[in-house]
Amino acid sequence: MKITLAQTVVSEYPEDNLVTAVNAVQRASTEGSDLIAFPETFMARPEKGMSAAAIAEPPDGPFISGLAELAEQYKITIVCGVWQTVEGEKKRAANTVIVLDRDGSLQAQYRKIHLFDALNVNESEQMVAGSLPPPLFSCGGIRFGLAICYDLRFPELFRYLVRQGAEAVIVPAAWYGGVLKQEHWLTLLRARAIENTLYLAGVNQCSDPFCGRSNLFDPFGVHLAGAGETAALVSAHIEKKRLKDIREQLPVLSHIRNDLFLT
Repeated sequence: MKITLAQTVVSEYPEDNLVTAVNAVQRASTEGSDLIAFPETFMARPEKGMSAAAIAEPPDGPFISGLAELAEQYKITIVCGVWQTVEGEKKRAANTVIVLDRDGSLQAQYRKIHLFDALNVNESEQMVAGSLPPPLFSCGGIRFGLAICYDLRFPELFRYLVRQGAEAVIVPAAWYGGVLKQEHWLTLLRARAIENTLYLAGVNQCSDPFCGRSNLFDPFGVHLAGAGETAALVSAHIEKKRLKDIREQLPVLSHIRNDLFLT
């Protein structure tokens, strides 16, 4: 199957980002992709002083409905970061990744569980942390897991996903640039792929303060596709046979010492 990563500049206006999605989906579909992934919080980037709750919407809101129409029209699976309303919250929202199937139906969703309260950023001021582990979904015969940005620094989440049957993981992100930050992003993407023998796709926002560099690595850590620091669509194939061959040659998952390290 073919996957496309849509590295984008995100506007503060959901309608502008929906136009960006239309153009990206049209191109990815024309080029034969089965799935297109957009970055974390692609729905909108709150203006300074604006709360996330002010732009959040329920699953049947206009932005998500617009994406669902695109998925159905172009017969492509869409993975996208959105803001979802949280009952009782007037300022904060749920940082959520949704998966829309080829028929436009909501196939899966995941609310970010690790909030980035570090390096002078306090996501908990804008976000309500999720309380459930990421789900899996299927596309093109591949079992995918989900993670969001800062989750990349928590290897136990990825080991959980692979134990649930994940063969690939998509990580929508708004990963900041800065001293060593870009290196952390690329190193962790590749490490999560290698240690779990799965495909790892990281799709990031670009334009200051984010570093771009969306990338896809195979289960042996081989670099398959990547972007620079500006808006771009990058694509690569995920092959079941390649996954099977690597897991047979390097059976890391069967060597896990559950008796010592997992309860």
